[in-house]
Amino acid sequence: MDLNEWMNSSLQGVVERLERDVHATFDVEAEDGLDLAGRNEIYGILDDLLGVLFPGCFSKEKVLKNEINFYLSDILRHISFRFGKHVREVFRYRCKKDNCINCNCDERATDALIKLIEALPDIREILMTDIQAAFDGDPAAKYLDEIILSYPCVDAIATYRIAHMLYTLQVPIIPRVMSERAHSQTGIDIHPGAQIGSRFFIDHGTGVVIGETCRIGKNVKIYQGVTLGATSPFDKDGVPRKGEKRHPDIEDDVIIYSNATILGGHTVIGKGSVIGGNTWITKSVPPNSQIFIRSRENGETLQEAQKKGGTQKK
Repeated sequence: MDLNEWMNSSLQGVVERLERDVHATFDVEAEDGLDLAGRNEIYGILDDLLGVLFPGCFSKEKVLKNEINFYLSDILRHISFRFGKHVREVFRYRCKKDNCINCNCDERATDALIKLIEALPDIREILMTDIQAAFDGDPAAKYLDEIILSYPCVDAIATYRIAHMLYTLQVPIIPRVMSERAHSQTGIDIHPGAQIGSRFFIDHGTGVVIGETCRIGKNVKIYQGVTLGATSPFDKDGVPRKGEKRHPDIEDDVIIYSNATILGGHTVIGKGSVIGGNTWITKSVPPNSQIFIRSRENGETLQEAQKKGGTQKK
């Protein structure tokens, strides 16, 4: 059978099977939710938001100091108009899915958009503490603008802080679209639901995973390959464990070195602790601990918790 004969005789059967499955499992109406074009528009709006936070570094054009007021006013009006449409769409989509009645989708969308725009100065303020932490914590860094322009953690953390604001405002879908764009570009996967304090620095970054229910304090530094994740996503009956605390808490002033894995919703890494590379932790660690894997000696390999005033073997 040649290709033309197959297209005339059999292709329509494939089309009909796909059509049935799409109708059964996915909403295809253009006005519902976000399609590929809408997702790409969100990417463009995210780039504009990053340009608002860092004019001249993330903006699409060079911005002079005496032009900043005009630039910000113009682009924020543009963002408000474009983004408002998508925020309304996702609220309507979610209300339809959840069979909401009288939930004022358009009003909620407008309120969320205004709150995001009004929060941008505060978001930038905390981002500058993150950038300062990168400068203070990396001897290779010479200038702050070098960090903003070239460090992948800036893109990932800035996107997270925008997406987290939208997440707290209960905007559907869009926060995940934003965070997954940053993940694909930087290799840093931060769920928008995570709670992260100021002066947060991810050094190198590739392979970092931070789960939805993580709580991270102030002045925390982590390296590449770190996972702050959950244990099994299923309970003993095989049911997904949704709506519960699944990811660890990291208190202030903690350093976590490369490829460490810290799991579980009840796991707390105490303030001032240092977590060594390649460690696997599923239980809480007291404040001011040092967790590391000691090299093999006398046939033993140990992961130790060394606290001030003594050493605990784990």
